[in-house]
Amino acid sequence: MPKYRYEQVADDLRARILSGEFPSGSKLPSRAELCAHYEVSQIVADRAMMLLRVEGLTESLPGVGVYVR
Repeated sequence: MPKYRYEQVADDLRARILSGEFPSGSKLPSRAELCAHYEVSQIVADRAMMLLRVEGLTESLPGVGVYVR
């Protein structure tokens, strides 16, 4: 079954987190960086980050960024 683009982005980020590319405590790329890297809109990037947050892989610090838990 085909996946939505935000699911594909979340899958890639999840794999990068689990592989250790983004270790616990590290800051993830900004929304703008994610949009440029994956060639997606801000809404797609936000939905991908929301999935990772719901799964407990990341936490957001308003005004600071998103970090790996």
